[in-house]
Amino acid sequence: MPASKDPLDRYRTKRNFGETPEPRGEIAPSDSNLAFVIQKHAATRLHYDFRLELGGVMLSWAVPRGPSYDPREKRMAIQVEDHPISYNSFEGTIPAKQYGAGSVIIWDRGTWEPVSDPHAGLVEGKLLFKLHGQKMAGLWELVRIAKPGDRQIAWILFKKHDDYERPKEAYDVVKALPDSVVARPLGPASRPVRRQHAGESPRSGVTDPSMLPGAIKAPVPARIGPQLATLSTALPLDGDWIFEIKFDGYRLMSRIENGVPRLITRGGHDWTSKMPGLATELAGLDLGSAWLDGELVVLAADGLPDFNALQKALDQRDADRIVYFLFDVPYLQGFDLRQTPLQERRQLLRALLESKTLERIRFSVDFDADPASILQSASNLKLEGVIAKRTDAPYLSQRTQTWLKLKCRQRQEFVVGGFTDRGNDPAASEIGSLMLGVHDGQGQLVSVGGVGTGWDAATAIALKGRVAALETTTSPFAGDGAARQGQWTRRPAGSVRWVRPKLVVEASFAGWTPEGQIRHAVFEGLRADKPSKDVVREDATTPQGAMPLRSAAAANATRVSNPERVIDASTGLTKLDLVRYYESVADWMIPHLKGRPCSLVRGPTGIAGELFFQKHADKLHIPDVKELAPSLWPEHDPLLEVHTAKGLAGAAQMNVIEFHTWNALVKNLDKPDRMVFDLDPGDGVAWLRVLEAASLTRSFLKDLGLDAWLKTSGGKGLHVVVPLAPRHGWPAVKGLSQAIVQHLANVLPDRFVAKSGPKNRVGKIFVDYLRNGFGATTAAAYSARARPGLGVSMPVPWEMLDSLKGGSQWTIATAREHLSFHTSDPWVDYWKTRQTLRRAMKILEFDPPE
Repeated sequence: MPASKDPLDRYRTKRNFGETPEPRGEIAPSDSNLAFVIQKHAATRLHYDFRLELGGVMLSWAVPRGPSYDPREKRMAIQVEDHPISYNSFEGTIPAKQYGAGSVIIWDRGTWEPVSDPHAGLVEGKLLFKLHGQKMAGLWELVRIAKPGDRQIAWILFKKHDDYERPKEAYDVVKALPDSVVARPLGPASRPVRRQHAGESPRSGVTDPSMLPGAIKAPVPARIGPQLATLSTALPLDGDWIFEIKFDGYRLMSRIENGVPRLITRGGHDWTSKMPGLATELAGLDLGSAWLDGELVVLAADGLPDFNALQKALDQRDADRIVYFLFDVPYLQGFDLRQTPLQERRQLLRALLESKTLERIRFSVDFDADPASILQSASNLKLEGVIAKRTDAPYLSQRTQTWLKLKCRQRQEFVVGGFTDRGNDPAASEIGSLMLGVHDGQGQLVSVGGVGTGWDAATAIALKGRVAALETTTSPFAGDGAARQGQWTRRPAGSVRWVRPKLVVEASFAGWTPEGQIRHAVFEGLRADKPSKDVVREDATTPQGAMPLRSAAAANATRVSNPERVIDASTGLTKLDLVRYYESVADWMIPHLKGRPCSLVRGPTGIAGELFFQKHADKLHIPDVKELAPSLWPEHDPLLEVHTAKGLAGAAQMNVIEFHTWNALVKNLDKPDRMVFDLDPGDGVAWLRVLEAASLTRSFLKDLGLDAWLKTSGGKGLHVVVPLAPRHGWPAVKGLSQAIVQHLANVLPDRFVAKSGPKNRVGKIFVDYLRNGFGATTAAAYSARARPGLGVSMPVPWEMLDSLKGGSQWTIATAREHLSFHTSDPWVDYWKTRQTLRRAMKILEFDPPE
């Protein structure tokens, strides 16, 4: 019988392995866990190589547009030669003149699960399967549509109806998650494992920690800080998560050494003496050494946690009412389990507790259901929310994205900075309202509003006594707190009494105003387990690799009105394209916007209609776009700051196309921290001259002792940006920039001109220094431009200068794909460079104005 043909022959004959870094590969033995990989390939045309392991090789299809979670979107998939399994780890550049020349990244990877016999499906031309990846999940199908004799074997790839499907206008996975999962992993680096159901584990009932993977023999640690969850609006795509109730209580770690337990709060305080009964029950677990993690709660008559009842139980030494829900065991019986996967730790903890008869200690069960349904049920029960935890994650004593908080309503801790008396009567025994604050990035306490409801009479009296004992004569809030107290209480200014910022309370609220104030707050209780210095605003994030929940409380994508409106007729790009672009580059762009006044260019009817340059909000309300203090620019309306991804996308939804920023930060507005040179070519200037001009400008700046960074303008030219230490005023910076440009024009008058105006720059390049004056702005990095094509201002390394093809080389349709193949920040050193102008002033004999 003749030997069967090697299925990798075609793969190998197409490649010269002396030139290409791709693996030669061999047929691999069968594996019960079938791998899949999707590689994004910037060859002659960008496409996605979709590969499924079967028979020791990777069956492969080229999908030009990539996959879609919308079942209506049928994507062409051209079957190509089988690839070796070793190709699954290939990322790199295939050299020019080699087959498939271009850059390759691993866009997603994981395991796949055939629904029926895959060999028969290949013969029949219908392959149904489930994907378990970092981006791809759920049920998918490949259907062959090629006819006999066709040169290419064409299939279509599409999403089947299930819980993961999403309409394209709500979620486009290739645009939302364009990066390599190697450079930016979204979940476990290895293949994801199937989610374990309640009671199902390969080690169910195991109580010996030495048998668990990742267990390390070690003495009991003196301290283990609690792992903290990140507030989130969405869940990752893969299914390897468990969901627990978010208890309305106090976090408590239990350290047991030589059989003696100590109860440690999140802030490191020893509460053993407060709960002797609980300590006795922990000792009864007969553990020589352990660290246990859980939450203290008091259950109301309806069986639900009651935060106020917990406080009263602690204050009144009524600890017998307290229940301790345990959910983790990072150390046990001489073994450090922090590197053991979560599901293994929890199975061990469950087995330990089930073997005992316990009154105060319970296991925090997890639920196996659709997360949106769990969250909706929690909301119906008026619970705070749920905690999602990745099953294979280690235990880390920090805030992580492997534990996520999904809340039914907004709620967090606040610092008390002042109060009013009930009825505005200082003799009243009850509190009227509390003035609340959070710490900003500089550690200053900023006011966020107040709360005047949520307590009964007894609590109001107790609160009055607690806060009055901390009374002081000065406001603890940064800025002019007294001028803002009307926002808190609507009472005369004289009624507010300031206190030292020591007391922490928890409050629920409807949301945040654009001014950073909480709306409709309700007092939930005091927090004795968290120091006031640690209280900051808790903003929800959307983890990478996440899909929004089917719940209004957990939606993460900006809702776009008139999404189909074309804003650029030359390309057909729509308002939806623009909003999704800004969502996709938010992580890159926000550092260039945050902390700076920002002007907006709005085009309600697209770039061909009337454009509005807007420095102030006027009547425009954009959520999360901040109005800055009027004192920054007296006699003008407040300036704007776009400091969050939500504000960026929200502005685009309100028809903002361009974002322009000042050359100074809000905190130091009278002293610029950068200088910008806009190389603007006149009529008749070849692009090569623009590149030469940028190089010459950089060289001259280096002679002056100044390093500079490069970006395209998104229009016709380039921007050269010089970071500065904020030591000189606007007149000095603008004056020196003018001197630099005049020097260039004097030395190379055939190349440069220092005067603005179209007539002056014909055949020459005007280096615009006028952007360095007070109130002047420049298009921000990654901003789109309201011009045909919707070009983008893209930061690039100087090494790419000679390869640039134009100032609008990247558009909102192509910029994010470019970034997915260039994951490092080309301006990484810009952020830590602070230069003075003294040497430049000396060389140019520039005398700065006073």
